[in-house]
Amino acid sequence: MRFTKMHGLGNDYVYVNCFEQTVDDPAQVAIQVSDRHFGIGSDGLILIMPSEKADVRMRMFNADGSEAQMCGNGVRCLAKYTLEHNLSPGRTCQQQTLIDLLRAAAPDAHDLRELTVETGRGILTLTMALKGDLVEQICVDMEEPILLPSQIPVKVTGQQAVGIPLTVDGTNLLMTCVSMGNPHVVFYCSDLADIDLEHLGPIIETHPMFPEKTNVHFVQAITPNEVIMRTWERGSGITLACGTGASAVCVAGILASKTDRNILAHLPGGDLQLLWNEADNHVFMAGPATEVFSGTWPPA
Repeated sequence: MRFTKMHGLGNDYVYVNCFEQTVDDPAQVAIQVSDRHFGIGSDGLILIMPSEKADVRMRMFNADGSEAQMCGNGVRCLAKYTLEHNLSPGRTCQQQTLIDLLRAAAPDAHDLRELTVETGRGILTLTMALKGDLVEQICVDMEEPILLPSQIPVKVTGQQAVGIPLTVDGTNLLMTCVSMGNPHVVFYCSDLADIDLEHLGPIIETHPMFPEKTNVHFVQAITPNEVIMRTWERGSGITLACGTGASAVCVAGILASKTDRNILAHLPGGDLQLLWNEADNHVFMAGPATEVFSGTWPPA
């Protein structure tokens, strides 16, 4: 199996070009290649596939073999691979919000190209800023957040899950829940240094409140437009970045009256720019993607 290792702010995946080859048991392959001691080392496996509905299709598997609906960092890398490896030329960008975000993030870009990606969340539109032949920044239209508790899902009554008490191993927390096609729970705190994420993360991920488990984020708001966040990803553990998680944090900040609609999120692997656009209710996320190396698995 030929593969390419890529990452978005350190949230790394093994990519397989399924325009040229097939993966018979992707769940098992994900477990094997993700192992950081005996495998390639990654947060999971992403298949780049032909689509009848979009320019390209993404299937994503976590490090434990479970299939996830979406990954914001993963889909940015997939778009970069698709354009730079000539799987699709894309088209001229039409969304002004995406154009504005990318012009701000990459002012020296000479071209903007738009691409559609079929995901478990639906068809997403991504816009890429190019410098020469390389993609420098990617902005993703993450679509509308899902706020109804039964659809996130989280076992909470009412129309939204905002400021809900949750006691975890003797620690009293207030949670706000959002789905960006996959479930997220967000906790605001005064100092991230006080949070033992390695201990609390797996307990919250598998808490009975979350029928399909959940991604876990602790957030410290620095200003109304800037936050620091740390993530425990469902099925992968602590990761350096989470794009859907940062999008959920952007939404949760408004719901919980912690931040404004446009924020800069500092993650361990780098920064993401987020906007929950009031005009169409869509969340937009802009950030980089990096190709690291290619190879063959298993090694000869």
